[in-house]
Amino acid sequence: MASNRSKVPPQALLRVIEFARNSMAGLHRRLVPGHIALLEMIVAGFLTQAIHAAAALGVADALADGPRNGAELARATGANEDALHRLLQLLTSHGIFARRSDGKYTLTPMAQALRRDTSVSLRDTVLFFGSPMHRNHWTHLVDAVRTGETVGTDLDGMSFFDYVRKDRELGELFDRAMTSIGTLATEPLFAAYDFGQYGTIVDVGGGQGTLLTEILSRTPTSRGILFDLPEVVASAPARLAELGLADRCTVESGSFFETVPKGGDAYILKHIIHDWSDDKAKQILHTLREQMPEDATLLLIELVLPEDNRPHPGKFIDLEMLINVGGRERTEDQYRDFLAASGFTLVRRIPTVAPDNVLEVRPS
Repeated sequence: MASNRSKVPPQALLRVIEFARNSMAGLHRRLVPGHIALLEMIVAGFLTQAIHAAAALGVADALADGPRNGAELARATGANEDALHRLLQLLTSHGIFARRSDGKYTLTPMAQALRRDTSVSLRDTVLFFGSPMHRNHWTHLVDAVRTGETVGTDLDGMSFFDYVRKDRELGELFDRAMTSIGTLATEPLFAAYDFGQYGTIVDVGGGQGTLLTEILSRTPTSRGILFDLPEVVASAPARLAELGLADRCTVESGSFFETVPKGGDAYILKHIIHDWSDDKAKQILHTLREQMPEDATLLLIELVLPEDNRPHPGKFIDLEMLINVGGRERTEDQYRDFLAASGFTLVRRIPTVAPDNVLEVRPS
């Protein structure tokens, strides 16, 4: 399964740690001169590209079997030894790799997440966010802010989702990146919400079924329906059979702008609504409202922006949505109003220790 089912720390503890971390960061910004604090933020982009270079070179994979010196690591990655040393002196200073007293480089917990063969790997996420297309889009943030429109159509001649469907190498990297990000929230999600209360669960836009198969493995009395575009779910039946879930999960294909499977007790939309403009998102919700039973529950799994000014991952992702797909992140009140306009009532919001929340929604 996608997750290693590790123990999830209590939400209260993580909230205290988050508060302390944000307080210390805020104190640092107030104590140093403003231009120094700003410069530190500016060069943070260099670190992002350095991490991308390490992932693209396969440095973490080359260290999977044990420590190596610079010459050995350069040969294993096909890199210039001096240039690789210069890259790693930045990354080791931030704890992403470590260098021992004998000069050999080793993996750290962060570097482990750059390996391609770990249960929770962010390698594909790093490669996607550092890809030329993604970097190019972000250089046009000023255009997106001026116009309020996504930049992809002008730059690529088509929408983001059409582009990654056409360029399958990039599209498959994007799919893997989104799957790897999704695995980070798996344990927090199951720690916070009981999916076993539903008999038939429909995962709308569920991709290859990573979330749904995890749900079914933990809730043996539930059945599932995986729904996504035909090309997305084409290989899903074979995967379900491999996992021993073929008798409890069916696969249907189509566009959620037009239809969704009927007869579900719960309908999951995980990181779907935030991908689309208000009009498109309302179209998706209208389809759900027309097709799902009156007594069914809609479960939106999304980031929810805080109402205050504290740092939050959703504020980064909100700009990502603006630049690339024209979607947006929302606060709880914005979701409540948005859902009401689409014929739904937000019953409750269930936070997790990850940035994700479960929005439990029912037809009005």
